[in-house]
Amino acid sequence: MTITDIAAPLATRTRRPSREHAAFGSSATKGSTALAPERIRPAAPASSPVRAVPEGTEARGFVLYVGLGEDAAAADRVELARLVGELRALTAKLAPSAQTHAAVALAPAGAGGRDVDVVRRALGDPAVQQPATEADAGIVIDLTRKRVALGDEIAPLTYREFELLQHIVLREGTTVGRCEIIDALWDADAADRPNERTIDVHVRRLRAKLGDYAEIIRTVRGAGYRFDRHADVTVLASGPSPDRF
Repeated sequence: MTITDIAAPLATRTRRPSREHAAFGSSATKGSTALAPERIRPAAPASSPVRAVPEGTEARGFVLYVGLGEDAAAADRVELARLVGELRALTAKLAPSAQTHAAVALAPAGAGGRDVDVVRRALGDPAVQQPATEADAGIVIDLTRKRVALGDEIAPLTYREFELLQHIVLREGTTVGRCEIIDALWDADAADRPNERTIDVHVRRLRAKLGDYAEIIRTVRGAGYRFDRHADVTVLASGPSPDRF
């Protein structure tokens, strides 16, 4: 696929002289007040086309990195193969001359980090910076202080989001069903008691605020959610469990 340059703007049009101006100095104007010829402004020089690539090169296509783990795809109710197929079909529809190639990036089960960063590294994106040599501060889930630290920053979790995270974390390695979460965190007659689909929305918002550590809350397809601890995850708690069993 070749990206064409944007066409240069049209040159400014000049006004066409009127019949009177064209007849200036002829017998048709004798005895009448002479009209001075109209001063025609020179056309503005056309600007040079803007190139999106360095001089001497040409664009031959593009790469679109899609970060979407299997659990996230299941939560979105889409299969990776179907998503790839539809993207290729859309490309063929918009640009029949385009040639496409799809590759799936694999990573060890339970590996942390953002999906799209894993994909870019696995497929050799030269723009991806190498991991810092200094140790990552990781994520600290402080159940006593009711807060989550992402390195030097505190995640802006709401009260309900932290309670949801805490409930899943305290059951490490165990799949927690959506109905169980609802019964544990909301009273039976609560006006804001959610349904199972709403729990998925709460989890999605929670993950967004966990940044690079969103995958510590794993989706178990058709069952619920599970907390998976990694080396860079620390859980702090003192005294009896703050959760209700």
